[in-house]
Amino acid sequence: MRTLHIMDTTIRDAQQSLWATRMQIGDMLPILPKMDKVGYWAIEAWGGATFDTCLRFLDENPWERLRAIKKHCPNTPLSMLVRGQNLVGYHHYSQEIVNRFIKAAHRNGIDVFRVFDALNDIRNVVDSAQAIKEAGAHFEGALSYTMSPVHTLDSFIEYGIQLKELGADSICVKDMAGMLTPYRTERLVKAFREQIGLPIHVHCHYVGGMAPANYIKAAEAGAAIVDTASAPLAFGNSQPAVEMIVAALKESGYDTGLDLDLLFEISAYWEGMRERGHYKRGVSSLIHMQVYSHQVPGGMMSNLVSQLEIQKAGDRLGDVMEEIPRVRTEVGYPPLVTPLSQIVGTQAVLNVLTGKRWSVISTEMKDYIGGYYGKAPGPMAPDIVKKVLGSNEPLSPDIAPGSLVTTTYAEVEAEAGDLAQSEEDVIMWALFPNEARTYLSKHRTSEKTSFLLEEESLGTKEEQTVDINQIKELIRVVEESGIGEVTVEEAGSKVTVRAPGQMGMPVMAAPPVAVTEAPPAPKPAAPADTIERPATWLPIKAPMVGTFYAAPAPDAPPYVVVGDEVVAGAPLCIVEAMKLMNEITSDQMGTIREVCVENAMPVEYGTVLFYFEPVTELGA
Repeated sequence: MRTLHIMDTTIRDAQQSLWATRMQIGDMLPILPKMDKVGYWAIEAWGGATFDTCLRFLDENPWERLRAIKKHCPNTPLSMLVRGQNLVGYHHYSQEIVNRFIKAAHRNGIDVFRVFDALNDIRNVVDSAQAIKEAGAHFEGALSYTMSPVHTLDSFIEYGIQLKELGADSICVKDMAGMLTPYRTERLVKAFREQIGLPIHVHCHYVGGMAPANYIKAAEAGAAIVDTASAPLAFGNSQPAVEMIVAALKESGYDTGLDLDLLFEISAYWEGMRERGHYKRGVSSLIHMQVYSHQVPGGMMSNLVSQLEIQKAGDRLGDVMEEIPRVRTEVGYPPLVTPLSQIVGTQAVLNVLTGKRWSVISTEMKDYIGGYYGKAPGPMAPDIVKKVLGSNEPLSPDIAPGSLVTTTYAEVEAEAGDLAQSEEDVIMWALFPNEARTYLSKHRTSEKTSFLLEEESLGTKEEQTVDINQIKELIRVVEESGIGEVTVEEAGSKVTVRAPGQMGMPVMAAPPVAVTEAPPAPKPAAPADTIERPATWLPIKAPMVGTFYAAPAPDAPPYVVVGDEVVAGAPLCIVEAMKLMNEITSDQMGTIREVCVENAMPVEYGTVLFYFEPVTELGA
């Protein structure tokens, strides 16, 4: 009898696939001790999109989240997903940052590192693998499974051998799109077992419904581990339900040995949380079943729906799903996994929304086609490469993209300054500088602070030093509510926090807030469509909902100003949308006559960004 081990994905991949990674740490903690008793091979708890969404949307410190999870799961190994040289971000980081991140993650609670590269380019895995082995953690090398004319069983085995040579302790077949079928799974697992010999871990998203059968055939073929989620966060774009797999394998030669009653007790908790949060269940629709045609992963699918809803174009999903395979073919069949899923998917959305294919191209797509994400699996369409790169040459295949990133820890530490109080803070800044700056600026406070403790029983005041965790909630209330003073009395003591400027001696002053006289309200500008302009001036409109940026970087000059003459194809601005920086270019030669929006201003679809006078009309 060979037990099939289970890794639980509920609090990482499952909630990322179904709930847009919006689960807060407070939602997890009450049930983690019971999950710790199940006997999982590991709990996937961190990595993927959980790091940046903590900062962007949840106002949580991802490192504190990891430590809290580990504290509540002392008996079960914790696993995380690492995007190779991208770590938990969307572009490459330097070798030093990779090394420090991996080792910090390990000491804060991660035992198993599943490392994949979106292009199966082994060069993008080397630095992570080395750091994991040095830390003494479990290195699980993952291949991004997909189907195309250039992805074959032999190519997957070759990549698996390369992972083994880097020191992989196990190999994961990462079926992020739900593309595997039962007999394809069986052949793949058998081949890996025979030719590579490492434990095989199979990761399938449910999507079109094949995953449970895949797991059974994987077990029969010798797989050691599969991934599941608690039923309320299973199915659809997520993984199969653990209850289903455990029940299916009972009395077989692959019995998991897990307690179904305990699993149902845990799923009852998640179901209650799902209902309270009004979260959707994982459901497979017709468009999910068509995954065997469009190959769109579960997480990418939910992102596409969200993107199109933001763009007020939800009815164009069918068109986008038809466009995705076309774009993917044109750019060399990259597996549709982060970040390539976002890059390819966003290009498809732009092609559909603009009505002109490849008229708007994100900076990230340009970098991919230029070779800066790694080697494309197959040949790209020459006309697309020429359109995107122009006269620029792609990166030489002899140069590893990660080697071009040379940012040092010391440079990041200097930039972060006093806001960073630990190595973890500096690493957070290195990965997501804008988000880290916002978070640390808001939460920056010393570990200890002096304040006056009013001892009512003694009727005296004396200065004391108290751990900040006891009173920082009071500070937050004063800072955010605008009230002047908050007092808490407990066990004969009274602690008061007063905002600056209140009468009497401040017991503990919150950071000062600058208050200035409000400037007079500006006169409303005339609506753009009511201003008379020469008939030769043509509007250039936002092709999507997003944020307008006049310059390529905060400290860079704007692309164009009024009076600039531009050539066809010249970048005019950036509209940031769908996590990508999308350059808006000129269709023809002409002169910028008016800039209609301010830097960092949100824009809607169809917002006029510029008025432009084509050269063909000048002097006519």
